Amino acid sequence: MNERIRLVRGDITKIKVDVIVNAANSSLLGGGGVDGAIHRAGGPEILDDCRKIRAKQGGCATGEAVITTAGKLPAKKVIHTVGPIWSAADREQSEQLLASCYINSLKLAIKNELNTIAFPNISTGVYGFPKEQAAPIAIRTVIEFLSENDSIDEVIFVCFDEENFTLYSNALS
Repeated sequence: MNERIRLVRGDITKIKVDVIVNAANSSLLGGGGVDGAIHRAGGPEILDDCRKIRAKQGGCATGEAVITTAGKLPAKKVIHTVGPIWSAADREQSEQLLASCYINSLKLAIKNELNTIAFPNISTGVYGFPKEQAAPIAIRTVIEFLSENDSIDEVIFVCFDEENFTLYSNALS
């Protein structure tokens, strides 16, 4: 396993890193799952920043990423990325968009001099991306990115549920 990658089972809102990634929706106004948990734990400052981004650029496109304050979270910042809604009919595009979420989040972390980053399992909840397909995409994308970039000291994959934790654990070994 890459010495700059760590896997933990737990709550991403409790992880002390420079930046956590939020699996957001394109409106950036909060939602369910990890998105709702991050907004609740971080407080209204996150939503205020999201509203400013919406006013400036009208939300966030699938595969893209934006950055806000972390409010009351132990992280310094939150990167919001919009994962793809799974489409078996357009599997290749879904996979490319998911990889883009990780790449664009990592690029934004580097641009903001944030060296430790924690990712949730993007798109595997209500967006329906099959967990057993999402895990290897996430891991492969991050490993390839880290092989070309020294700016990131550590990437933590934070799995809330046992199923994702097991899939990531197997994919990393």
